[in-house]
Amino acid sequence: MIPRSTAIPKSPSWQRQLAQSFTRLSTFLEWLGLDRSELSHLCDDSADFPFRVTRDFASRIHKGDANDPLLLQILPLQQESIVADGFSLDPVGDTHAAVSQGILQKYHGRALLITTAACAIHCRYCFRRHFPYQQQHLEKQLSDETLEKLNTPEISEIILSGGDPLTLNDKRLAQLLLQLTQLPHLKRLRMHTRMPVILPSRVTPELVGMLRDFPLPVTTVLHINHPNELDESVASALRQLHHGSRHILNQAVLLRGINDSPEILRQLCEKGFEMGILPYYVHQLDRVHGSAHFQVSKQRALKLETQLREQLPGYLVPKFVTEIAGKESKMPIGKF
Repeated sequence: MIPRSTAIPKSPSWQRQLAQSFTRLSTFLEWLGLDRSELSHLCDDSADFPFRVTRDFASRIHKGDANDPLLLQILPLQQESIVADGFSLDPVGDTHAAVSQGILQKYHGRALLITTAACAIHCRYCFRRHFPYQQQHLEKQLSDETLEKLNTPEISEIILSGGDPLTLNDKRLAQLLLQLTQLPHLKRLRMHTRMPVILPSRVTPELVGMLRDFPLPVTTVLHINHPNELDESVASALRQLHHGSRHILNQAVLLRGINDSPEILRQLCEKGFEMGILPYYVHQLDRVHGSAHFQVSKQRALKLETQLREQLPGYLVPKFVTEIAGKESKMPIGKF
């Protein structure tokens, strides 16, 4: 007798998975098998920059390992309350670069849109952890005033940022892309996102089709700091994303105790390239208040850059840069 087939329930949508993210540190530590009483250096759940991580990303953290490099990126520590010289609430001058609500313009030919305040993960070194999103983010639809600001020969590239633009649902994202097609001087679209790594299920056929049908070249810039962030679920999402995004690049942040070794950075560049990601930048830490414990010295950064050049072909060596408020471009680490 042939058994009756059992219906397999559909996987939850990416929105539902996002809603199931860990937002309570105590619950997360219990799930990881870590005893909070032995982690006296932790902040509590009421930190001014709340804890958040998707279960998908959390699944790549080694349970029971308090020094896991993925865990250290998201674990709130008491060190965040230290007031360090040279660290501020707005380290890269975002506030001064605002030309209109939700529009930042720092560099020639480009405008960055703060599409949302939402992120799927709260990285503790985030340079926008103190950003005034309530005053500086786009409305659900671009206003005529906003479109007028963007409709100029001076702007040939739009950068979608946030927060994370892929936390927007497909309807809102489609509306935004449709409005951007009205800009006659636009030549390129760039999207900065962590979602294909943090929540690979966000790369849906609908999203891929939306990007594929956009009439201008789309470049996706991911943010991956450690090779352990890349697994088969991410590789599968990236294979799909390549059908909609002409280029997929990666920028990492240099973080003490996490990726400040030539071996880790080499693995990140090589593993990413195997998945179709081209190394783009390694950023020196943006000196935002609360992140000083992640700082890597300039001398160490320059040595790492040299070591990577010795170990990798040129096209796999990312540019080591820093962002300085008021400068007209990212700056090579050795020139500041």
